Amino acid sequence: MARNIQSLERAAAMLRLLGGGERRLGLSDIASSLGLAKGTAHGILRTLQQEGFVEQDDASGRYQLGAELLRLGTTYLDVHELRARALVWTDDLARSSGESVHLGVLHQQGVLIVHHVFRPDDSRQVLEIGAMQPLHSTALGKVLSAYDPVAHSEALEADRKAFTDRTVYEPEGFEHVLDITRARGYAADVEETWEGIASIAAPIHDRRRMPVGAVGITGAVERVCRAGELRPELVAAVRDCARAVSRDLGAGRF
Repeated sequence: MARNIQSLERAAAMLRLLGGGERRLGLSDIASSLGLAKGTAHGILRTLQQEGFVEQDDASGRYQLGAELLRLGTTYLDVHELRARALVWTDDLARSSGESVHLGVLHQQGVLIVHHVFRPDDSRQVLEIGAMQPLHSTALGKVLSAYDPVAHSEALEADRKAFTDRTVYEPEGFEHVLDITRARGYAADVEETWEGIASIAAPIHDRRRMPVGAVGITGAVERVCRAGELRPELVAAVRDCARAVSRDLGAGRF
């Protein structure tokens, strides 16, 4: 069994200590509570402070949790709130479209699937929560890249591969696709990532009108498209779902 790293255990214990009880604690209090020498405690605190996880009050010299820890916690909460708000609407979308539904967020130059509703039939399907999808070729990824400046930068910096002969991966072509996505309010992936598979996705915004994720359907090309074009009723259903989740997040009408 792998051994735990003692310095990380001590740092975690320090953060828990600062997160409970008194809001601010002095070096002596922290060292005493954790059974550490002052020098050891001070070294850990200094590192945590440099990373933004701990802040020191200039007047009293006492320590408290830092803004970076709050930011990470808020990101965690945002994703869980997004999923919670989307549960009913994504179930409805799966029933109305007859296709599987994915909810995705930006993560490490890709799209992290945080919720997946199976296609409502008896076919064998694999749960894809936690899976990663590329930004440049999938409908979810294009939506995030079109509306989120950070995702846009990540997509341009990522290694954009041609998964099929339909994949648009050159910078100029990719930017044109994003322009189209913003103009019509949704993105499509028709055999750009997987042969025989098509997807439609639309953006989800929060109360600040900031893009926080994307929702979309995925299915066989012959079901998602008709006569070589996306079925308009499916596009409308995806956009309606995205708007509904956005409203539940406080975004108002789009």
